Amino acid sequence: MPEIKIQQIEVPVSDGTKMTLHWAGPAGGRPGPGMIVFQEAFGVNSHIRDVVARFAAEGFWAAAPELFHRTAAHFEGSYTNFPAVAPHMQALTQGTLEADGRAAYDWLKSRPTVIPDKIGAIGFCLGGRAAFIANATLPLGAAISFYGGGIAPDLLPLAGRQYGPLLMFWGGLDQHIPPAKSRAVADALTQAGKNHVHVEFSDADHGFFCDERRQYQPNAAKEAWGLCLAFLKHRL
Repeated sequence: MPEIKIQQIEVPVSDGTKMTLHWAGPAGGRPGPGMIVFQEAFGVNSHIRDVVARFAAEGFWAAAPELFHRTAAHFEGSYTNFPAVAPHMQALTQGTLEADGRAAYDWLKSRPTVIPDKIGAIGFCLGGRAAFIANATLPLGAAISFYGGGIAPDLLPLAGRQYGPLLMFWGGLDQHIPPAKSRAVADALTQAGKNHVHVEFSDADHGFFCDERRQYQPNAAKEAWGLCLAFLKHRL
């Protein structure tokens, strides 16, 4: 892996709170596109930090905002203890996700090494929903959502506001997001005339991209990562 620089920084959010960003970029400081990496429900854990590092190795400047900063500092939940995660998820609102996305975007855009008109977002599960919201509220060059829960039906009104092209991944075995909901997202985007790509891995479950979860599906994860890089290379 190419040498990268990894740090943390605290940034202000518009509601008066402060939020930690875990970020990484090429060690040489060369300019590149920016990526907001939105966490799963389990926090900015080792998996999300690894995604940030993988983007940095590809020449991106990537930052993962700690979305639970209002209720728990530096939260990292266990994949086997969802009840401990639920209160932090329930405390989130569309407004707080918008504000946190904006804070991460503004920080990336302010960095001299980030190409200002080439900033995208990617998110997983909860973060997939956050990426959908960010793409409706920020001038992103592209957005990627992995098995974004709660987009349908709650966020379908945002389909017509999607700014950048959208790549969405779904698991065919996902019991949390049945086919009717993923189809509803695709239909809303089509009706709104928005540029989007939907990919379903028929043999993959919710969370298939994370190699720390029992649902990890290595073939789907590898293929999805390749599609992400190809999509972003073309769009950013």
